[in-house]
Amino acid sequence: MSAEPARSPLPPFAGSDCGGLTVEVHGAEALLRCSGAMWLPASRTLAVADLHFEKGSAYAARGQMLPPYDTRETLNRLEAEVAALAPAVLVFMGDTFHDSRAESRIATDDLARVAALASGRTLVWVIGNHDEHAPLDLPGDKVDDLAVDGLTLRHEPQPGLQPGEAAGHLHPCVKVAGRGRAVRRRAFVTDGLRVILPAFGAYAGGLNIMDKAFAGLFCAPPLSAALGANKVHAIGWRSLRPD
Repeated sequence: MSAEPARSPLPPFAGSDCGGLTVEVHGAEALLRCSGAMWLPASRTLAVADLHFEKGSAYAARGQMLPPYDTRETLNRLEAEVAALAPAVLVFMGDTFHDSRAESRIATDDLARVAALASGRTLVWVIGNHDEHAPLDLPGDKVDDLAVDGLTLRHEPQPGLQPGEAAGHLHPCVKVAGRGRAVRRRAFVTDGLRVILPAFGAYAGGLNIMDKAFAGLFCAPPLSAALGANKVHAIGWRSLRPD
């Protein structure tokens, strides 16, 4: 379990009509949505991390049979976010594909749906560790990181304090005990200076934010924004439990 950061008040947050949480990250307003997507209203940018398209087919190739619908389910949720918000910029924050061959395995109609997401907006692919060469045959700009609204959107969090960083990669989740049982949920995590997004992909797992992988990333006990069905729940550090 990671050590608790130096104590300090939680970063301010407010609920929204959509059930998400509005927070300020290094001076930028960000709406943390129930889907796991982050909305930056100033630039009308929608950001999602770790979609891991075709994870199911990758596991099937190794003999571990999973229902082959993860890409379709992930696209369904992503298209719903795009329809609700009409973003000017859509950012995939790395590990959009599960591996270097995933683009060749994706169904033709699903591939067309991914391409259609670029229609009427700028589509940006931040390169991750799972998809260093993707996409090969899809529209959009490939970058290592992207500056938006005073934030730097990248895949993997950089060590130490990084004010203004928004990243994915770690698949944060939280475990909370209450009413005689423990609940584990994907979550955003932020100290008001940086934010780490949950994995958006249907088959992407999660890492408890009390894990040592998160140690040293936050200057204060971070706010966890746990994803519920219709609401993002703000949870303080003292309410969290290790796995």
